[in-house]
Amino acid sequence: MRESRQSLLADHVDMRMVAANTDEATADRNTIVQLDPDHPGFRDQEYRARRNRIAQIALAYQPGQPIPDAPYTSEEHQVWRTIWAALLPAHRRHACQEYRTCVERLAFDTDQIPQLREVSEKVQAISGFHLEPVAGLIEPRVFLESLAAGVFLCTQYIRHYSTPLYTPEPDVAHEIIGHAVTLASEPLAELNQLFGEAVKRTTLPEALDRLSRVYWFTIEFGVLRENGTVKAYGTGLLSSAGELEAMHKAELRPLDLDAASRQEYDPTHYQPTLFCADSFEAMSQMLHDYLVSW
Repeated sequence: MRESRQSLLADHVDMRMVAANTDEATADRNTIVQLDPDHPGFRDQEYRARRNRIAQIALAYQPGQPIPDAPYTSEEHQVWRTIWAALLPAHRRHACQEYRTCVERLAFDTDQIPQLREVSEKVQAISGFHLEPVAGLIEPRVFLESLAAGVFLCTQYIRHYSTPLYTPEPDVAHEIIGHAVTLASEPLAELNQLFGEAVKRTTLPEALDRLSRVYWFTIEFGVLRENGTVKAYGTGLLSSAGELEAMHKAELRPLDLDAASRQEYDPTHYQPTLFCADSFEAMSQMLHDYLVSW
């Protein structure tokens, strides 16, 4: 069981399992951030204390309330600047046009971490989706089903300053630069909502696993051709400069959602296999039809 839990916690994108040990009392989860000993911030007590304070925001949050601001430090804002310094040129080379248009719409400050409340207001004005804070990793069905209601459950903490270009879990940089930007696209927001609705209609674990793989190879790690060049639309790619560079070394297969639903993947390495659509429009239509008929 312990080995299984560790493998799930290593998956920082679609297997959002509960970070705290489920055998512990709820009160303990409210006071202790459970980090793996290999986590870059494990021995940094100040970082862990600040994550506890940020986790408390989510634990106390009631849907519909304004999202309280997270207490970021100057050191953490520097992490955000470092991430953007790597991503801006990578986006120019590797991001699809739809994504770059959405970045312009949201007009993020690349010098400091935007507060979730501000990002949610901007996204909601465009697509109707809004963001709600969560304390850490959550059960995948809860995460995916929330999409059906136009809600994206979002972490607020940022990765440790010692590894600004790496995170073993979804942090606010992945959530905002990846997911929030794509949710400012009406077509991509609709596909996210259709994923949530499909998950709600899914009862068998094997079927949910297949659907989560489709999510992985499209919403998280999808690529497409644009003017003869392979571009990224997946959030796991778009929030990582390393993934964007590595995607051109991957084996590209034509977008086949049945094949994607059975394709194995390792979330701890750059993806060796990606499914490539002929265009943004072709991807949108194929995925729309697949999810509606699921």
